Amino acid sequence: MTAATLDALLAEGLDGRRVLVRSDLNVPLKDGVVTDDGRIRASLPVLQKLAAAGARVLVTAHLGRPKGEPEPKYSLAPVAARMAELTEVPVLRAEDLVGPSAQDHAAALAPGQILLLENVRFDPRETSKDDAERAELAAELAALTGEHGAYVNDAFGAVHRAHASVADITAKLPAYQGDLVRDELQVLKRLTETPERPYTVVLGGSKVSDKLAVIENLMSRADTLLIGGGMVFTFLKAQGHGIGKSLVENDKLDTVTGFLQAAERHNCRIVLPTDIVMASAFAADAEVEVLPVDALESGKHGAEALGLDIGPETSQAFAAEIAQAKTVFWNGPMGVFEMEAFAKGTAAVAEALTTTEAFTVVGGGDSAAAVRALGFDEDSFGHISTGGGASLEYLEGKSLPGIDALES
Repeated sequence: MTAATLDALLAEGLDGRRVLVRSDLNVPLKDGVVTDDGRIRASLPVLQKLAAAGARVLVTAHLGRPKGEPEPKYSLAPVAARMAELTEVPVLRAEDLVGPSAQDHAAALAPGQILLLENVRFDPRETSKDDAERAELAAELAALTGEHGAYVNDAFGAVHRAHASVADITAKLPAYQGDLVRDELQVLKRLTETPERPYTVVLGGSKVSDKLAVIENLMSRADTLLIGGGMVFTFLKAQGHGIGKSLVENDKLDTVTGFLQAAERHNCRIVLPTDIVMASAFAADAEVEVLPVDALESGKHGAEALGLDIGPETSQAFAAEIAQAKTVFWNGPMGVFEMEAFAKGTAAVAEALTTTEAFTVVGGGDSAAAVRALGFDEDSFGHISTGGGASLEYLEGKSLPGIDALES
């Protein structure tokens, strides 16, 4: 069974109906100010479309990982403020999730207005392992919509969670798939089912354990895997290289050795760096040296050095691989891009994605954050995902509870 679409909901007529939308507004904050509004901007088109159709739009979302109770630092108040700056649609905010403030605001909401409910994870029932508790919260959220309410899941970044506002709610209200979720699924199906070849996957990030299932699943689909980031040092150590004090997962050495062998059987090339930016410390002002991978402990700081970025030779090699591809999926930075001294590898990969004619996908999470932090034009990429974890689980071949709930 396929999910009902947002267009189908719009065709039903929405004048005055209350629609509960699960959005992904989990954005970084600093001193109470949103520092990266990418997910807010990605969520607004569906909210604006519903408001323009005359709906009374209620939005539920999470921010951070509160412990099932209100925590001021995780309030959605700064998100509401940024939403109001980015859209001409009136944005109101409830001071709670399903309590008196939410109930009063929902009842008074006018057609064409948006009401942002407080952080859904302030309620422990959202993430409860108890089916009855989640169902109870879902019922209370649904009650805010009154008669003829509807639910739209437009939070792709949360669809891999079996939470009340993601999965259980679909049993309480007529449920529809948001455009953002639809677009994400179309891209992921293209990556896994019909990629134009050559198909290159670029993987980075700190831990190889976060990408094990993705590597295993994509080896049979991709032509080339480019490995960077902190995860690369587990591969290099498995090959017998000294890596100084670089991040390594010793319990995964046998696993990555197996990957290197399995890749040959799948006719998939795993390309590792040939040089690394080694540093005296994990600090923005650390002394740095570029060393070949077979001599990472031969520099000024010897075995005390740690690798924090791929080197310039590797950056050029990765860019050349990307230039030859017809499809490119990238997930995970090549180094500690938050520090200027260790951002060049990530910038090189991003730059290569903007100049190739291939279909390019940035896999959300830190990769999407890096694209924005380094000043790249988001329109230069084929697609920037809003769901890092959800994208990876899909590419691992896992089912996604939020998608399953829409299709049941």
